[in-house]
Amino acid sequence: MIKQKTLRQPAEMKGVGLHSGKEVYMRLLPAPPNHGIVFVRTDLEGKPIIEANADLVSDTLRGTTLEKNGVRIMTVEHVLAAVSGMDLDNVIIELNAAEPPIADGSAMPFVELIEQAGIEEQDAEREIYVVKQNISYIDPESGSEMIIMPADRYQITCMVDFGTKVLGTQNAYLKDISEFKEQIASARTFSFLHELEMLLRQGLIKGGNLNNAIIFVDKEIDESTLALLKKAFGRDQIEVRPNGILDNLTLRWPNEAARHKLLDIVGDLTLVGTKLQGKIIANKPGHKINTAFAKKLRKIIKKEKRDNVPQIDLNAPPLIDINGIKSRLPHRSPFLLVDKIYELTETHVIGVKNVTFNEYFFPGHFPDEPVMPGVLILESMAQTGGILALGTVPDPENYLTYFLKMNNVKFKRKVMPGDTLIMKADLLEPIRRGICHMQAYAYANNKLVAEAEMVAQLVHKDKIKKV
Repeated sequence: MIKQKTLRQPAEMKGVGLHSGKEVYMRLLPAPPNHGIVFVRTDLEGKPIIEANADLVSDTLRGTTLEKNGVRIMTVEHVLAAVSGMDLDNVIIELNAAEPPIADGSAMPFVELIEQAGIEEQDAEREIYVVKQNISYIDPESGSEMIIMPADRYQITCMVDFGTKVLGTQNAYLKDISEFKEQIASARTFSFLHELEMLLRQGLIKGGNLNNAIIFVDKEIDESTLALLKKAFGRDQIEVRPNGILDNLTLRWPNEAARHKLLDIVGDLTLVGTKLQGKIIANKPGHKINTAFAKKLRKIIKKEKRDNVPQIDLNAPPLIDINGIKSRLPHRSPFLLVDKIYELTETHVIGVKNVTFNEYFFPGHFPDEPVMPGVLILESMAQTGGILALGTVPDPENYLTYFLKMNNVKFKRKVMPGDTLIMKADLLEPIRRGICHMQAYAYANNKLVAEAEMVAQLVHKDKIKKV
């Protein structure tokens, strides 16, 4: 069993944001098992949280931007690359601005910050998505392509063709994530002169300087451009080296640009939310295709989870029998709709409901062709999820679980007398302030019959208002 990892202690750093040019204070904090990677905007009221989730990507023009409820975090790819490259699972990234520090334009300052904090294993098994068949994605506009294929570890091959004389075809490789620090982390971001000039004239990259980006000169530098560069970077003299880059930095590798593109892949694919076991081949990658591929992988992983019928021995003694359920849930016949609990962890629960012909609803619900009402299938799933939520408090008998909303509800098949309904609920994020966000599924006859995303709130009985 491979265990999850987090930081041993907090670590912090200051710097400037690439686009805002404002000073940024960032802290990396340990997080509990199954927490995942999240950003926290400490400068905003309520300290809103933005998960490292590809579904939250809102812009990829000059880096990867995440947005949730109107709150944004920009250029997340370098710090995420460091977190994944150092093989972490659970990290809280606090920021008092909308973007992490640009530092030297690579992931190495963040790697060093993680090393300063230390790494420790946690008492929880890591979830790994093992690729069993090729999965590919092609961007029809750019022709960029990404594919992941079965392999015995996480590997990446990155192939780029910039189509210029100064920077043509390059390749970079990551044979194992353990090589990230030495082979990839120090690769710095880069820009072509025509892109840099455009951004400067638009008043962007206010935090950019000649120490945090390699500038490839792909055009003649006229006097106006030279004056713009001198003013932007506070230099009296700027020249072009024989290898076609500005005289600000020395390349760390001949293929540093390709290595940085690979670094971006590591960071952007962190947004899948699950460790991957497979070999990625990327042709002309960029933030747009990286994050689109991450979204596709998330959908595939979610579908496989959804279609994965829990394998339980219905003849084995349950973890919690009907009496144990009654001691936790306030429901009673005829509205107690879960009979047994077979699995219960901090993040998921599996329960069973035996659907018999004697159920009170069958005589009135399509009596000539009895079918379990869909709302009662949902109620069975909700009650099973309630067991999961109540399992997080030491005295569940003193709490009630109120469901606040259900999203993406889908009914796939009928449930009829004689069926055994198996319900599974998984936490989508850690419970905060009593709010429990779950994905629930119901199965019968080895088929998915219903699914729903549920949000519930745990409320202590003493806090319930009397009417």
